[in-house]
Amino acid sequence: MYTYTPRGVCSRRIDIQLDGDTVKDVVFTGGCNGNLRAISKIIKGMPVDHVIEVFDGNTCGPRPTSCADQLARALREAKNAPEAQA
Repeated sequence: MYTYTPRGVCSRRIDIQLDGDTVKDVVFTGGCNGNLRAISKIIKGMPVDHVIEVFDGNTCGPRPTSCADQLARALREAKNAPEAQA
């Protein structure tokens, strides 16, 4: 499991588990619970690079980032982290 600390958003932590180049599981701590749980369900089984491409640069209100954008950043880091692999 790879743990990422988001910046500039309501969520406080993102835990990521990958299976090769595929998203196996993502758990957000804090933030908009219903929306973030839905994102986690939708991306399960998707290629990591596709999720990064879709969520990268997404903003939330006046903020220059969002939980989805932070997830893209976290996935970029997790791709190269051995502890992220299931």
